[in-house]
Amino acid sequence: MPELSPVPAAQTDGGAGQDLMADCGSCFGLCCVALPFAASADFAVDKPAGRPCGNLRSDFRCGIHSRLREDGYRGCTAFDCFGAGQKVSQITFGGEDWRTAPGSAADMFRAFPVMHQLHELLWYLADALRHAPARPLHGKVRDLRERIESMTLGSAQELAAIDVGALRAEAGALFSRTAELIRATAPGRPRNHRGADLMGRSLVAADLRGANLRGAYLIGADLRRADLRAADLIGADLRAADLRGADLTDSVFLTQAQLNAAHGDADTRIPAALSRPAHWGPS
Repeated sequence: MPELSPVPAAQTDGGAGQDLMADCGSCFGLCCVALPFAASADFAVDKPAGRPCGNLRSDFRCGIHSRLREDGYRGCTAFDCFGAGQKVSQITFGGEDWRTAPGSAADMFRAFPVMHQLHELLWYLADALRHAPARPLHGKVRDLRERIESMTLGSAQELAAIDVGALRAEAGALFSRTAELIRATAPGRPRNHRGADLMGRSLVAADLRGANLRGAYLIGADLRRADLRAADLIGADLRAADLRGADLTDSVFLTQAQLNAAHGDADTRIPAALSRPAHWGPS
């Protein structure tokens, strides 16, 4: 299971809320079974979807949780299910696990990736509500949030029937408009790096306030002391990016998984709804 740090409870209408925070103790190790991974810098071995990871214990806990990064499972420490694991385990399947009820395993493993995407959308919608400049769109955001929350309470069969692609496209258009309103508050002319290849780029102390970094490849980028306030980071790949001393306090659509994949320190400023990853070192 992923290496998770405690996340503060939501304090505003835009807070994520505990239902969007991973609670591994209430999950049946679904991320360790339902999802595939390939031998790489992030995973030590290949594992197909539906097969339990060799490190998953009988109590659904990880046998190498305290040394995942050292043993070659860095990808596990970066993953965040946005609370989808416990929703499928405890709500969709009512606490019935796939080991004691193997007949439910296939349906459970199919439901988890769908729920993961729905909860990810709910996280972004909660984040949109956190930003005052996006207030003109908050009504539409709340309406979509209510509709998606209703979907998450459906049966495994109802979850399987959801057109997630169409839903993501609808939400994506709303997220784009939200980000535009927030980015417009940044001084000057914000940079447009949407989908840009910035891998390994030196961006030390860069003024990236209000920058469009949607889907940007920032793998290994040096972002020490960079100012990323009001920057749109949805889908940005921050694996191994150096965020020491960077300011991400009002960045848009930043997730815990992105922070978990990056490097930072005590001087890295992050949104209140997120937590400082356990593997980040001191300043």
